[in-house]
Amino acid sequence: MEIPESEGFRTIFYEHYPIVRRKLVALVRDEVAADDLAQDVFLRLYRNPPNDPAALGAWLHRVLTRIGYDYMDKKARERRLQSKQEMYFDTEASLPSGEDAMLRKLDQEDIREWLDGLPDRDRQALLLRYSGYSYTEIAGELGVKPPVVGTLLHRATQRLRQNAAKSLPQLD
Repeated sequence: MEIPESEGFRTIFYEHYPIVRRKLVALVRDEVAADDLAQDVFLRLYRNPPNDPAALGAWLHRVLTRIGYDYMDKKARERRLQSKQEMYFDTEASLPSGEDAMLRKLDQEDIREWLDGLPDRDRQALLLRYSGYSYTEIAGELGVKPPVVGTLLHRATQRLRQNAAKSLPQLD
């Protein structure tokens, strides 16, 4: 369909614009955005009109629907990005204070000291387990059978607790 430069396009625009805008308002639920999107629909019509003039209404409907859904997808992506950013800044704002960081560092030093007091196999078993290794992987690393790993970890944990109890001040 060949749209004449000025008068023919203007007639089509004034005839179909209210319908296109109304459908976009219903779709995106934002009047200002619907105005902008309707202009996009008619800009596409101006640049690339349909081949069949009888199919103009269907063409406009298809294009406005596609533009409306693209707009809603864009808004959804923006909301997800904004929520991720807010979540990031919320966690950043709740970073530990200097005192909390120092206490955590002291706790880590104590745990390292307690681990150093364990036999090598116990220490290695605990470190592997708390690094996310499975019982089978731990068995492979330590050269033991997988059923033994549970007992080994239990005994190592008990020894670690004993080391911790020895070094902690006793409350009376």
